[in-house]
Amino acid sequence: MKRVLLVLALAFTSIITAQITQDSINLDPQKQLNAAQSILSGNYGKRVTIGGYGEITYNQPEGDNGELDVQRLVLLVGYKFNEKTQFVTEIEVEHVEEIFVEQAFVNYAISDNMSLRGGLMLVPMGIVNEYHEPTTFNGTERPALDNVIVPTTWREIGVGVTGRFSEISLGYQAYIFNGFKSTNADGAGGVNGVLKGSNGLRGGRQKAIKSTVDTPTLSAKFDYYGIPGLRLGLSGYFGQTQAEDDVEDIDGANIGIAMVGFDARYNYRNFTARGQFIYASLSDTDAYNALTESDLGSAMQGYYVEAAYNLLPIAKRQKLFAFARYENYDTHAATEDNLVRNDAFNRTDLTTGLSYHIAPGVVVKGDYQFRDNKSDADVPNQLNFGLGVWF
Repeated sequence: MKRVLLVLALAFTSIITAQITQDSINLDPQKQLNAAQSILSGNYGKRVTIGGYGEITYNQPEGDNGELDVQRLVLLVGYKFNEKTQFVTEIEVEHVEEIFVEQAFVNYAISDNMSLRGGLMLVPMGIVNEYHEPTTFNGTERPALDNVIVPTTWREIGVGVTGRFSEISLGYQAYIFNGFKSTNADGAGGVNGVLKGSNGLRGGRQKAIKSTVDTPTLSAKFDYYGIPGLRLGLSGYFGQTQAEDDVEDIDGANIGIAMVGFDARYNYRNFTARGQFIYASLSDTDAYNALTESDLGSAMQGYYVEAAYNLLPIAKRQKLFAFARYENYDTHAATEDNLVRNDAFNRTDLTTGLSYHIAPGVVVKGDYQFRDNKSDADVPNQLNFGLGVWF
């Protein structure tokens, strides 16, 4: 019955018509900007620039109650002090009740091809952590890989440099950040661990909330855009987790992290494709698990490939993408000898559906997810619908 509803809903979406007078939607990965980049590049002489994005979703697992949610509403504000110095911030309300500062940094342009940045910034790993506005990706939900391995939205406080080598079509970013929190004192002389096998590092994001810092971490990314329609990215993140003062000297309180990622985006006329691979090696997890009674793996890895085709004529200012995405992600890709690998953490999702851009900055989405893992447990498939805006 739910599959029939999906077909009907997607068919309804595909026949909606609207008169659009704005510019065509730009899906060229070499020209596409995220929210912060739009603020930095879009002042046009104005001192204050305001924007925002948000999404409302409906998720219906098979055999269970559905959920309606205003997942997020975000206000973007930029201020231009002079031709070289700008400030960008994002204030996010999640699920109508939680308020976070997602970004807050100063950008100082040394030259046209180099800027210094400092503050609360996104960690450049993969695609979606930096390009997570709802009109920039297919599917109601972000790829699961960019949730349990790359813990989107992943941001921390740091300082660094960004820019491009125009003569070789290479963009670069390099930052020093504070790291993930791994442990804290439980108030009774013991230690609590915040990292676990099911979603890896996600629970350790500090989000600039009175962040603990012990040793800095290094994050860098290079983007090559020298081939028309193609953008290639190579990311790296290296360092140690952070622990509170009371427990930082205890054996097993911290782990080491070495994460690398490769991503690709391609656009040619009505066809688009993207893919991503992430591998993370975690050291000292045996001591960490013994101390915290956790089940953190010693390696995580995942990948996805996605293809989409615009069903509307290329000259139209609306876009209707039919897409399919296959992803596999495993937070127990490797474990230490004293921890048995959990096959339920080796997961596969096949997502297929439509993204209808009724105007630049407005998208209606519908998709169906076939979900599975390597264990004997049954994983319910899921029907999703969403409405996203970005301005």
